Amino acid sequence: MSKKVIVFGATGNLGAPISVYLKQNGYDVIAVGHRTSDNGFFEDMGIPYYSVDIENAKQFDVLPTDDIYAVAHFASSLPSRYEYNPRDLFESITIGTLNVLEWMRKIGCKKIVFPQTPSDMASYHNCGKMIPEDAPREFPLTGDHAVYTIAKNAAVDLIENYHAEYGFSRFVFRFFTIYEYHPNAYHYRNYKHLMMPFRMLMDRASKSLPIEIWGNCKKAKEMVYIKDFIRLVKLAIDSDIEGGIYNVGNGWQVSLEEQILGIIKVFSPKDNPSPVIYVKDKPDPLENAFEITKIKRDFGYEPLYTYIQQLEDFKHDMETEPFAKLWGTKEDYEPKESK
Repeated sequence: MSKKVIVFGATGNLGAPISVYLKQNGYDVIAVGHRTSDNGFFEDMGIPYYSVDIENAKQFDVLPTDDIYAVAHFASSLPSRYEYNPRDLFESITIGTLNVLEWMRKIGCKKIVFPQTPSDMASYHNCGKMIPEDAPREFPLTGDHAVYTIAKNAAVDLIENYHAEYGFSRFVFRFFTIYEYHPNAYHYRNYKHLMMPFRMLMDRASKSLPIEIWGNCKKAKEMVYIKDFIRLVKLAIDSDIEGGIYNVGNGWQVSLEEQILGIIKVFSPKDNPSPVIYVKDKPDPLENAFEITKIKRDFGYEPLYTYIQQLEDFKHDMETEPFAKLWGTKEDYEPKESK
């Protein structure tokens, strides 16, 4: 009999592909989301869908409770996707996680996968150092990720408590952006609604427009692809170890120059590629690199997608819209003034 896995946040950017991948690889998946309706998306996949607000413990009563093997808990508000609301961040992340853990304890499920923000290691960003896996966690004192990180850290502390107190195995994955196609190309950054930078570059490349490369173009960052990440989630659920807190990276990083030249290669017309303009007196790009000893040791993890393969697969999904029934299409997210 297939093992049952509940995915909280199943309608989201990560939860949806996780749910589909686990189902395709033999798990009996139960999808849970905040949305009242999934528009029939999961039914088409043979996956039951339940609408639950994880901030309300009573709503968990609608969920099946027999023989739940593991929980992938990817439900919460994100500062990059919604207008800033610190109370909602705390209640959805911290209180929501407590409710998930308590529900798991009551039904006898003792395995959880949970995403952690890299902002808990903020002092290691943009300094040329590897971001460690087990350094003391911290949080930024200002900005739209301050309360978010406080809430995430508290959720991780709760998970660690349930590991120590009740014997939960836990797989807390710390990562930067997981790159994937989503029809919504916009996010909130420092409280402003803007097109995501890499989506803006893809748009410019597709139109053969000039693209500037700013600052020290050799500075590089982690670029993990969704189809590698969901494979890692499955490896964690497959495992029989206690788990821990893990950095999620590739073992290699992509420089700003490589990022932009790759985008031009994949998205620009072959006979009219975007011209590149180097502007060295502009600010340097973000720089980060994870130490990933533990995911290699515990799961034998190696990424399957090169950076160019990521872009090619991204473009394919942009053209085919595989999650359109759940997420809509790119036209649904265009700012009103541009329609």
